[in-house]
Amino acid sequence: MGRKRYSKQFRDEACDLVLKHGYSWDAAISKLGIPRSTFGHWLQQRGRLADGQMIPPDSDDPQVLRARIRQLEAKLRNAEMEKEILKKATAYFASLKK
Repeated sequence: MGRKRYSKQFRDEACDLVLKHGYSWDAAISKLGIPRSTFGHWLQQRGRLADGQMIPPDSDDPQVLRARIRQLEAKLRNAEMEKEILKKATAYFASLKK
């Protein structure tokens, strides 16, 4: 048995139940009969802007909030790593001038 394929329209309408119509995750997945992990993936992908940032969800669902926290923590780690790289590069190029 292979994975079930869902149309883009179905995925968009399923996400709209939570993002625009105020359904909880549990209500949406039970109404539509889709796996929680699949639905979570759709919400994550639907919320992405062109630059990769997430649109803040209009949901108080703990699972949505946890996913948002994980995303923000990952962005913070990346920003801190970039800052350290820039510090090292600045120090390196400053040492070349001497």
